[in-house]
Amino acid sequence: MVKKILVVDDDVDIINYLHKELVKRLPDLEVITTNSGLTALSNILTGLIDLLITDIAMPDIDGYELFLRAREINDNLPVIMMTGFGYDPNHVVVNARKSGLDEVIFKPFEIDFLVNMIKEKLK
Repeated sequence: MVKKILVVDDDVDIINYLHKELVKRLPDLEVITTNSGLTALSNILTGLIDLLITDIAMPDIDGYELFLRAREINDNLPVIMMTGFGYDPNHVVVNARKSGLDEVIFKPFEIDFLVNMIKEKLK
């Protein structure tokens, strides 16, 4: 069975870039993208997502809320949170780490770094 990665970011250029690069570098995985936290949540509810990669700042559901809801649905779902903020005024990263998040990647990042994180999470 093919493993599925869900990439969530409200910036369409970012999700298009990540989709293109991840499909090229990880051809044995299915990469699903969305720019909506609500759509991401409905994808997670299917139980078919093996890894969630989400941005923190999104207009409908922020990454922290998506992380918490995803963990309510599947406590074992690996999550990588992305952020472009050096300073986190709402302490989202701190709160997420207290809630069990163990991977945060800061934009801009090298795609190979993300690919290695994905491989590690899906072992």
